[in-house]
Amino acid sequence: MIPKHTNVFSQLQTFEKEIGLLEGRILELETRIHKLLEIERNHLIRIKNGEEVSDDFIQNGRTYLDLSPEKAWRMYRNPDFDFILVDVTAKDFEVKRLPEALHIPWEEFAEKFLDIQSRTTPLLIISEDGTNSVLACEFLVKRGFYNCNNISGGYKFWKGFRLEEVKGQSA
Repeated sequence: MIPKHTNVFSQLQTFEKEIGLLEGRILELETRIHKLLEIERNHLIRIKNGEEVSDDFIQNGRTYLDLSPEKAWRMYRNPDFDFILVDVTAKDFEVKRLPEALHIPWEEFAEKFLDIQSRTTPLLIISEDGTNSVLACEFLVKRGFYNCNNISGGYKFWKGFRLEEVKGQSA
């Protein structure tokens, strides 16, 4: 027969393990709730600012918008639209630069993203082909930037800055 006190200590150890697992699960849930609240804040700021937000954007909990090249061009050309244009093309990417763009090369982005002065002003983010701008949007959203907009296709497809035109060839 097992002494009674050994059985009690064994049960106590089991309870301690279970409590530890429950505490870990609670922390996971708290983290998930915090992330969902950040997404909701992102959506509310966009709505408050009068932006068009699709049902898909809200239903799927998206954290940044993918703008068509045409829509991005219209926003860029709209004098009433306040935004920050962020260019995350590589240092060695040969393209005529937009003079008003904040150029932070993708390879330096993690160290220099705080050069972006506002977390709520809409950010239009462009890269060579739209790949690094997606990564930049994801990176910024995780750090509390609420209004990130990826310019889909990047310079490659953005009106007035297509690569063929930049290189002096006819489109």
